[in-house]
Amino acid sequence: MNLHQRVKQDPIIDLTSLIDVVFLLLIFFMVSTTFERPASLKVDLPEASAVASPLEQADRLELVIDAEGRMFLNDRQLVDGRVQTLKAALNQEAGEERKLPLILRADRETPHHYVVTAMDAASQLGFSNLSIATEHSDEQAE
Repeated sequence: MNLHQRVKQDPIIDLTSLIDVVFLLLIFFMVSTTFERPASLKVDLPEASAVASPLEQADRLELVIDAEGRMFLNDRQLVDGRVQTLKAALNQEAGEERKLPLILRADRETPHHYVVTAMDAASQLGFSNLSIATEHSDEQAE
């Protein structure tokens, strides 16, 4: 005669270690994710309604013109805003490669002649892939 009755117990599944692993993976992905590359110079870009796809090419030239007309080519400030200075800097950065994309980031308060000077210098050197950076406007063009 069996005096002890066996009580059936449901198995207990401990989820603590699983939650720890998921939490650590979440932290890993949050830390290792790269976001948009922030511009090192604060430039207030003009707005545009059309959104262009960002360039995925790592090799590119970026010319930033601030509101006072100072020019920065790949985060290095140029001595002055003359065409000859800009052409020399573009030659030094690009070498003989004229197919590199040239991104022009001009502040919305930049006098127009600085932008024209930059475009003229790029044209004289034979750069044909010129983009002008803008910010996306939520307003639709009518």
